[in-house]
Amino acid sequence: MIFQTPILALLLVATLASLVALWSGAFAVRVLWRWDLANMSRAQLRMERATELVSTLFGFVMLAELAALLLFVFNADRMASLFVGAMCAVGTLNVNAYGFPALYVKIAVAFAAVLWLILDRTDRMGRDYPLTRVKYAALLLIVPLVLADLGLELAYFLNMQTDVITSCCSKLFTPANPGLSDEMASLAPATALWLLGGTGAALALIGALALRTGVGVRLYALASAAMFAIALAAIVAVVSSYIYDHPNHHCPFCILKPEYGYYGYALYVPLFFGTAMGLGAGLLRPFRKVDSLKSALPTLVRRQVIASMVAYALFGLAVIYAIATSQLILFG
Repeated sequence: MIFQTPILALLLVATLASLVALWSGAFAVRVLWRWDLANMSRAQLRMERATELVSTLFGFVMLAELAALLLFVFNADRMASLFVGAMCAVGTLNVNAYGFPALYVKIAVAFAAVLWLILDRTDRMGRDYPLTRVKYAALLLIVPLVLADLGLELAYFLNMQTDVITSCCSKLFTPANPGLSDEMASLAPATALWLLGGTGAALALIGALALRTGVGVRLYALASAAMFAIALAAIVAVVSSYIYDHPNHHCPFCILKPEYGYYGYALYVPLFFGTAMGLGAGLLRPFRKVDSLKSALPTLVRRQVIASMVAYALFGLAVIYAIATSQLILFG
């Protein structure tokens, strides 16, 4: 099982990311302890040169982790045919106790990767690298996530057994099954759509205010996080049913399958991107008074808010198209 090409690729990325993260983490400790641009010693100059190498390599593995998230989900769906009872990625992830934790940690790593890449890019924009300590402190926080990602993936893939009867989405995403998935699936369709539309409208207003006045960027970041959670709940509660043309099918993973035109990617990619950009804008807001970033940072934050709003608009259009073209009638 573990020798399948996608699994080997995922483990290779996770292993490489862990090795680079450990090496970068050790260097980050030195930076936090000794970084001083006013010091013209040889050790400081060597450290300044090394930061370029470390940041580049760590940035590279963070980009690889973003691609690995897509591959992980795609591979989980692809492997469903190997397990009794599995019809989609849910069944594959339920093969053992490590599947869903591995997915959740991989999502966390993906968000952390985007935010760190934003910090790194911003730091390079300042003539005195003003966020060096900040981004390396953030790097230290990411290291345990990367290591947990590798550990969970290894445990998940090594404990896969094809003779296990697994449960799939028909049991997990149903009001009869207790848990978070039950709460999302049992959310009334009208309530879910009103929450989604209301949050989207509030997000657009806050974003417009932030673009016009520069005020409200942190609020926009918080609204982005809320939008992410509400959008996922709405996908399970109602949007997925429109895609399936079936009122009782609520799986958020089957929409990634080819028989549904991989429509899930049209929902998830802009949703994840919009959320990451919104959070990134809020992350940079506290540094607006840094001297070397005063001229460049407002433009960067503005671009991130715009990118986030465009991504959410694309997500909204995908939701509207799914509802408009569906043969399912839930209201009226």
